[in-house]
Amino acid sequence: MGASSDHRATDAAPVEVPVLIAGGGPVGLTLALTLARHGVAAMLVERNPTTTSHPKMDITNGRSMELFRHLGVADDLREVAVGEDHPFDVSWVTKLGGWELARFRYPSVAERRAGFRAANDGTAALEPPMRVSQAILEPALKEILETRAEGIEVRYGWGLVSFRQDSSGVDAVIRCTATGRTQTVRARYLAGCDGAGSVVRRELGIALHDIDLQRLAARELGLQRLVPAALRAYREDREMPMDGRVYMVHFTSPARALLERFGTSWHTQSPEGWTLISQNDRDTWTLHCPIGCGVDAESIDPEQFLFDHLGLEFECDILVANAWRPRLSLADKFGSGRVWLAGDSAHQVVPAGGYGMNTGVGDAVGLGWMLAANVRGWGGPGLLHAYETERRQVAVRNRKASARHTLVRLAIKAMHSRRLHSQGWDGDRERSRIGREILDLGNLENEADGIEHGYRYDTSPVIEHEHRPRPDGGMHVYHPGTDPGCRPPSVFLADGTALFDLFGQGLTLLRFTETDVRPFVAAAAESGTPLHVVDIRDDHARALYERDLVLVRPDQHVAWRGNTAPASAAAVLDRIRGRTPVPVAVPEPESHPPTGRGPLRRLLHAGAEN
Repeated sequence: MGASSDHRATDAAPVEVPVLIAGGGPVGLTLALTLARHGVAAMLVERNPTTTSHPKMDITNGRSMELFRHLGVADDLREVAVGEDHPFDVSWVTKLGGWELARFRYPSVAERRAGFRAANDGTAALEPPMRVSQAILEPALKEILETRAEGIEVRYGWGLVSFRQDSSGVDAVIRCTATGRTQTVRARYLAGCDGAGSVVRRELGIALHDIDLQRLAARELGLQRLVPAALRAYREDREMPMDGRVYMVHFTSPARALLERFGTSWHTQSPEGWTLISQNDRDTWTLHCPIGCGVDAESIDPEQFLFDHLGLEFECDILVANAWRPRLSLADKFGSGRVWLAGDSAHQVVPAGGYGMNTGVGDAVGLGWMLAANVRGWGGPGLLHAYETERRQVAVRNRKASARHTLVRLAIKAMHSRRLHSQGWDGDRERSRIGREILDLGNLENEADGIEHGYRYDTSPVIEHEHRPRPDGGMHVYHPGTDPGCRPPSVFLADGTALFDLFGQGLTLLRFTETDVRPFVAAAAESGTPLHVVDIRDDHARALYERDLVLVRPDQHVAWRGNTAPASAAAVLDRIRGRTPVPVAVPEPESHPPTGRGPLRRLLHAGAEN
């Protein structure tokens, strides 16, 4: 139970609200939108006076865009994102002033959208991914919330100070950061979306389990590879061994021709270790580069740092520059009672793969519908216990994938030598060799459909599981199907309608034949469970969905399927809505990722296996 000795507030009368959300980043904003969509009022507090100026994430994956589409905001977000005709290419170069080593080409949003409709085989997400900086995404979500979401009070410049929960709700103290004024809020539930330094997680006494990236690299890549690389870097460039910090320079520049010397790229990367992200393919970029032991980040000149690493000098305006430390962290628990965590408060990953905010969006939608079901009276306490089971499993999987992608980056950095920059025949040979190695290692971090929309809730206590679920497709691929717990296939019907667009805000029962569903309808009406029956007569969709009846939850995951209604529809619904008593499992700390079985080649291609 969260508690604090300082539980005084200036205002005598507490504000009452069904849900209090601590944190106004993308996860908190998405949770608020989800609650509003379900007709549940909430208050969102964010200690910062405005949305972030840091770029942070730069990709919203297809699964997140599906969820934003279901919330009715996908088109609004695309309005502020990089244009739909821009590519997602990833280029590897020696320096911007040097040579291109390899390029991974990826189609634009428009090209992907056309390809999805043409294939229509259920393997793709309904929505293509979206290139957008968090510094752009957050204000867009905030504006939508403030102008279109009924029942949501948004308070930027107010932070959570402390809270205490009891059997019926949570008493929280919030403080205005500008004036120091405090206020008590009485909420039925508290959602901690307050980031890596979460007050909510700290007050609950929940510990984080961290993976040490340096030890992970030493174990998986081998000291016999890393030590010579570190010695070579010091001998050739006086580069100190990395200590886990990364220095970021976020800047604008009119020198697009120079910065796109090898063509338009979303990411430009170098074996030196740096990554340059094009935020809008026009005038804004972000450089991330590891720094070594003993480097005083405060003394770095950001502009010179930029020029030295990119190998060019150009006109620029530095917006933000600072050191930061990537982490692979996972909370031991995702909450208890009436207080739950989502996003970075529960898990943190390295940016490789873009799993941070995108995992948090899934958390927000999952937690949102479960909180709404409880507030509106049709859901039971088992839903919130299931939230931890479902979403922590996804966080474990995504952290493993993020670690795997980071090892690929470190393996490429270990190949770097001064010969890469030589203009002689030895330079040509070295660049050719490294380019082949990069292509051989691949770019799974931007191709992992299995991670992005192939995750399943295999152990959820609020899913009607089958005895023999199909094997997991691993990181690299999503196999369409409707096994209970999985996300069903996205398919376009014969008239062009996207099947996902027919899913309702409550439970959706898809009926592909004239099967009698009256038992389900009656059980839902008796329990007050929102149930929408959708009749579909489409042979292709029926083949992909595998059963005559498929019951889909509000978060677009399959809860049950069959060719006839179950013998006890009421019992099935009781389980799905969390009314069946379930044991509360205590999660064990995750073992070391990703496989621990080297050598390098097998390790880095392990995405096809898990």
